Amino acid sequence: MQKYFGDGLLPVLLMVGWDWGHHTRYGKLEAQSPHSPDGSFELILFLSSAQVSKAPSTPVPPSPAPTPGLTKRVKKSKQPLQVTKDLGRWKPADDLLLINSVLQTNDLTSVHLGVKFSCRFTLREVQERWYALLYDPVISKLACQAMRQLHPEAIAAIQSKALFSKAEEQLLSKVGSTSQPTLETFQDLLHRHPDAFYLARTAKALQAHWQLMKQYYLLEDQTVQPLPKGDQVLNFSDAEDLIDDSKLKDMRDEVLEHELTVADRRQKREIRQLEQELHKWQVLVDSITGMSSPDFDNQTLAVLRGRMVRYLMRSREITLGRATKDNQIDVDLSLEGPAWKISRKQGVIKLKNNGDFFIANEGRRPIYIDGRPVLCGSKWRLSNNSVVEIASLRFVFLINQDLIALIRAEAAKITPQ
Repeated sequence: MQKYFGDGLLPVLLMVGWDWGHHTRYGKLEAQSPHSPDGSFELILFLSSAQVSKAPSTPVPPSPAPTPGLTKRVKKSKQPLQVTKDLGRWKPADDLLLINSVLQTNDLTSVHLGVKFSCRFTLREVQERWYALLYDPVISKLACQAMRQLHPEAIAAIQSKALFSKAEEQLLSKVGSTSQPTLETFQDLLHRHPDAFYLARTAKALQAHWQLMKQYYLLEDQTVQPLPKGDQVLNFSDAEDLIDDSKLKDMRDEVLEHELTVADRRQKREIRQLEQELHKWQVLVDSITGMSSPDFDNQTLAVLRGRMVRYLMRSREITLGRATKDNQIDVDLSLEGPAWKISRKQGVIKLKNNGDFFIANEGRRPIYIDGRPVLCGSKWRLSNNSVVEIASLRFVFLINQDLIALIRAEAAKITPQ
């Protein structure tokens, strides 16, 4: 102990309850027999009485000891700060796992890479925690009290996660890779080398670790084939070029083919149905784009122009509303926007013989023409550039004046003087 710690006031953490005698970077720590029959543990702090002669180079040196008169005041003022700082992320299970892993590997870097703590710690945090457990009496005492309260089952679970030491892996590597070892083989290995293996090791744990070593070619009778040098390295593209597509079997999926056939029939049936309904269409719906296109042609009587689409009126009477599977109408207002408040048959726009357009409301909600409400059962005359508002959807009604003038002229000829 004096070789590594000198005669300083440095606490050494010993885990009592296991029969181990590993050499660490701080010396060989010998454990005593267990003090509790239930297999629990306790941490013993060994303190020397002389001053520190030479502190280790890597760990953080301890703070100078306070004078006897200020001991109580220092404890009262600084202990709550350290408790708050160190008990935030490090759990008692993490401390126990850290101690077990360091005693197994004697390397904090291996512990940082191989141990899965309750949260992700950096290497510096692992080193600072280990040195705090060694040299800080307050943190050591708190960790001791917290680990004493762990349940025996939790302790057993932590012990089963201990890393394998080099001596243990050396014994496991002697089991041949071509053999088929059973649990009895690893149980016999435990009985023959009780001092080399950790006390919590089981035959099943040894078998699992041996299989992992075999997978990564870490056994003594295994050799790793070196990669070929030069241009002979086969990459994925070269291997793909060597594949003969003609030798590959074309597996037919009957279920997929049946689904594709059914979908094809459904699409053809919908196309035939649309073709049969072409002569029934009374309104042509166009998308409004940035391109300016003429609103009228020689067949369009009027246009109901919205923000998204425009409806071309090509017959003397059209119906407005919300189209459903059971209700087909001429002007489907749902193409313009949300139409869940619109009735399935909201209204009818009709051209009289004298060239006047009238809109009749047949729905539950009113229709607003230039801000004036048209209630259910009422009708109103539509003029050119009239604003039609139906359930927050606004349209502008545009009349083809040239075509309406011709219609009025024809009506005047037929009407007797």
